[in-house]
Amino acid sequence: MLPVECAGCRERRPGLRHGVCPECVAALGALRPRAVRPTPAPPDLPPCVALGPYAGPLREALLAYKDHGRHGLARPLGALLAEVVAAAVGEARPVTLVPVPDTAAAARARYGDHLGRLTRHCADRLRRAGWPVRVRRPLRALPRPDSVTLDSAGRAAAAESAFRVRLRVPSAPDGAVVVLDDILTTGATLAAVGRALTASGLSPTVAAVLAATEKRHRP
Repeated sequence: MLPVECAGCRERRPGLRHGVCPECVAALGALRPRAVRPTPAPPDLPPCVALGPYAGPLREALLAYKDHGRHGLARPLGALLAEVVAAAVGEARPVTLVPVPDTAAAARARYGDHLGRLTRHCADRLRRAGWPVRVRRPLRALPRPDSVTLDSAGRAAAAESAFRVRLRVPSAPDGAVVVLDDILTTGATLAAVGRALTASGLSPTVAAVLAATEKRHRP
């Protein structure tokens, strides 16, 4: 077999598993979900749980998946996201998964809804483990600037008007409502989604993300 670039370390190696070398599989498998919260946290940000920091093989795998067309990573990343949901909710019970919606422009640039793919694999993994799972999409995303180009104030302003309720939920679902996203940075997006979901009738219980950025303090 010809060597293929590992999504986690960018080394060219043969026989990758889902596009990731054994060393990076081990590194990802060693991560354990934990509660995270940006400082300062925006108002209305739900409790957040992340698999790990936005660094190392996790960061590289997310970049390969989102920005470099490595869609085969959706299955292993979705499975990891299921671990975060299970840790965030606790014992198996009904859960409603709500992925943060992509803008139309972002979906076009990434050849589809990248978080939607992760959500499908996440839901499948939870169902196989015996969890009753529903996926809801009550929000739509409006055009907004790329968050990579914005500072924290810009992210907050963009997120505030980024989501609209497209359908209302007639009654609150049983169990936990879990918002899904890939990366937690300032928390502005998840806070805005939380407010819009509450207006739709789906008050979020917790947010589950794959990675959370960590502030670097100057010495």
